[in-house]
Amino acid sequence: MIRKIIHIDMDCFYAAIEQRDDPHLADMPVAVGGSPDNRGVIATANYEARKFGIHSAMPSGYARQLCPHLIIVKPEMKKYKAESEKIRSVFRKYTDLIESLSLDEAYLDTTDSTQCYGSATWIAQSICKDIYDTTGLTASAGVSTSKFLAKISSDWNKPNGIKVVAPGEEIAFIDPLPVKKLHGVGKVTAAKLEAMDIFNCKELRQIELAVLVKKFGKTGKYLYDLSRSIDDRKICPDSQRKSVSVETTFDQDIIEWHECEAELLNLVSSLSRRLGSVDGIDNIRKVYVKVKLSNFAVHTAESISIGLDIKLLIALLKRLRKQYPQAIRLLGIGVRFPEERKSTQAKQLNIPF
Repeated sequence: MIRKIIHIDMDCFYAAIEQRDDPHLADMPVAVGGSPDNRGVIATANYEARKFGIHSAMPSGYARQLCPHLIIVKPEMKKYKAESEKIRSVFRKYTDLIESLSLDEAYLDTTDSTQCYGSATWIAQSICKDIYDTTGLTASAGVSTSKFLAKISSDWNKPNGIKVVAPGEEIAFIDPLPVKKLHGVGKVTAAKLEAMDIFNCKELRQIELAVLVKKFGKTGKYLYDLSRSIDDRKICPDSQRKSVSVETTFDQDIIEWHECEAELLNLVSSLSRRLGSVDGIDNIRKVYVKVKLSNFAVHTAESISIGLDIKLLIALLKRLRKQYPQAIRLLGIGVRFPEERKSTQAKQLNIPF
């Protein structure tokens, strides 16, 4: 079966909305995020700002140092969610198999779609045009036979572009890709691969499975498959949420236990409200606590839980404080849902890709 997977990624989503709504921001370096005066963090930046090296998750104060005339806009999540729902409405015109990764990013399985004569390429083009006509915002798209290839290719012709990796073209596309481009390959794994003189996917494909498994365990099998364009992951519909979390970055680092406990209880209230909005409070299987220390090191602790157990969250935080007594810069909590997912297998259509 030849699958037809599309990955849609909005271009600088939050910043693009702000520029659309405020003509004075046209052609200006714009970022959306917290204030540099209270240790805020950049959520996204437009391409004018990225020229200065500004990117998401960067402290706003440092971003302002890189670009003194950077305009930082406070996020308006309600507005962004409303725009995201308009975009989802566009997706639903073409397929019901939609897996949202965030407000501005999603996978679509169009294998069984009869729109645009069943051509995934034409569907992607039509979706991007519909999004622009509906919202005035641009999107980029990747089209291929798997989630792995669709996601990588969506970044190929940004902004406002489409990249298609058709059946039979997968290996030629994958071969020159640096191994660090592979999903899930971080700095440590990339460094280990490069120490083995493996810098791209063609070189990775020359390594036997047994060697990779011995060196990387389960990740070795994953790398072996991706270098051969083997990725059978299904599209998980939007209703199949895997986790929900909330977090907060403090204006000043906190270290006293009573402060930590009070902040955790505030987060519990926020998380409870979020869980109520997604009908997920009865399906919780794990809870976890995350801390980012004053040295920016991140640590988590989690445990099996039936429901949102406040006492267990406090116990997990105590465990982290005992292990890492340094001052805390960020505190977060979250829940995880069962991993079992129902998937719908699309039927093969005898039509061109």
